[in-house]
Amino acid sequence: MDNYTRLTLDNLNKLYTSLPQNLDQCIQAKRDENKFKLNAFGTTCVISPLGIHFEASVETLAKKETLIPGLLVSLYALNATDTRINLSPFKAFKEFPDSTPYAGAFATHTEQLLVPHVPKIKANIPKIMATLKGEAAPQGTGGDFSFVVYPLPKIALCYIFYEEDEDFPPGVTCLYSQNARQFMPVDGLADVGEYTSRTIIDTIT
Repeated sequence: MDNYTRLTLDNLNKLYTSLPQNLDQCIQAKRDENKFKLNAFGTTCVISPLGIHFEASVETLAKKETLIPGLLVSLYALNATDTRINLSPFKAFKEFPDSTPYAGAFATHTEQLLVPHVPKIKANIPKIMATLKGEAAPQGTGGDFSFVVYPLPKIALCYIFYEEDEDFPPGVTCLYSQNARQFMPVDGLADVGEYTSRTIIDTIT
């Protein structure tokens, strides 16, 4: 058994040992006995005592055999709270406590990963927003274009894009909903950013 699967099953064991009565409400999922169905990383995901199953995995999730996204969903469920998502003001990853060790990888794997795809992302905004339950970014967000997506029901990411011009290369900034840390450990939040960006790329290719 690989380490990701072991960690996921450990999280599920902890979750089901003391299953919150209102878990479906806390993670915004539909409950069917001891299974919970929710949207995660642009596809339907089912949480059960036996594991995390993605019903219609996008290409990236399939390549990774859903191991890391599955682990992230287990962490999201384990950190369940009835606190509502608070979108704004959106927060930079580096603003979360203890994020420094992960900041470099976050910039590389979440933001810079998307830079070569800025024109194609702009041309496919409706498709991206449909896949990731997206919506328009708040007025005054900045950049040349932007949008908000939901990789997990209570964690939103605001992507801000800067198009290439005569003076500057393209750029991407990714911000988190204000209280995202309440629903996921900080290292998990970094991975949520990476796999959301990978989902965006898969959606447009």
